[in-house]
Amino acid sequence: MIFLLFFLSLVALRIGELILSKRNENWLLANGAIEYGKSHYPWMIALHVLFFISLLMEYYFQTSVSCNYSLLFLFVGLTALKVLIIKSLGKFWTTKIYRIPNVALIKRGAYKYFKHPNYTIVIFEIAIIPLTFHLYFTTIVFSILNAAMLYVRISEENKIL
Repeated sequence: MIFLLFFLSLVALRIGELILSKRNENWLLANGAIEYGKSHYPWMIALHVLFFISLLMEYYFQTSVSCNYSLLFLFVGLTALKVLIIKSLGKFWTTKIYRIPNVALIKRGAYKYFKHPNYTIVIFEIAIIPLTFHLYFTTIVFSILNAAMLYVRISEENKIL
């Protein structure tokens, strides 16, 4: 039961992120933003959808079901950090890569100290979410796939920034 509640909460969070991203995307485009990295974006979406499918499949084929409440609590903390990171970017945060020419980069919040703090959170999420329910296959496979995706994504962003 806890897994189902957790999973549904996770889906709701991601849908919320996509809605916010789309709203910010519309604002960015209305203010002259240019989109970059279009070719890898469908692969990124596929990776995250498959991550959710893998979570469900591995959980339901598991012989022993349990929850690591320490990791669950850590995930809640990561979510709070992610909210702060998204908030620090404001209307500039999206799931896509946009840049408004001649607009200075955001240098507040975690972005004052790190170049890509959101991706640091994503790295931890991809590991902690499945580990909370002892889903080792999903943890390993998607940590590797996410690392490859982030290599492409961060390389693209660094070219633009």
